[in-house]
Amino acid sequence: MSIQESGAARPAGRPRSEKAEKAIVDATLDLIGEGMGVSELTIEAIAARAGVGKTTIYRRWSNKEDLVVDALATLKAPLPPLSGTSVRDDLISLVDAMRQESGQARTRCVMNIAMSEADRYPRLMERFVKRAVEPRRLAMRAVVERGIATGELRADLDVDLAIAVISGTMIHQTKWGPAGDLAPDLAERVVDTVLRGLAP
Repeated sequence: MSIQESGAARPAGRPRSEKAEKAIVDATLDLIGEGMGVSELTIEAIAARAGVGKTTIYRRWSNKEDLVVDALATLKAPLPPLSGTSVRDDLISLVDAMRQESGQARTRCVMNIAMSEADRYPRLMERFVKRAVEPRRLAMRAVVERGIATGELRADLDVDLAIAVISGTMIHQTKWGPAGDLAPDLAERVVDTVLRGLAP
């Protein structure tokens, strides 16, 4: 998702500087990645790291939470195109997008630190989930429901639980799996392992 697609309301006025926006988002992610929690993060610190004035930030984001949501959203890969040829292929595409966006140690670190404060910032997390997580959940739901309809998956399948098992396995790997980059074939192995339990 590009910064312009983030949906944060910005007042009319001078044209936005893409360079400044990128510097601000990068600074936000860098500070979180270095261990600064959302509660410690300040507009002053972000402005200093980005080399811009605070007013430059406030012209684009009305508050720190809006900026953090936009910054975190840039870490999410776009939804991949789905072929529709098989449930297995489409699930692998969706799970591999999760692997790619979480495959870098820096991205995993930023997300882990930011998510650790979900209880303190429910509005931030709610907005992040709506913007970056829910579209993926809906895409996976559509694939699983299609699999039930075509007979590729069990007719009595609990769709929500199936989605949780598939995505939860990948989330576990990104948070607690082996150190280093995630294996290129991880999505395929996850999907094939789970599908053995979901098959008719």
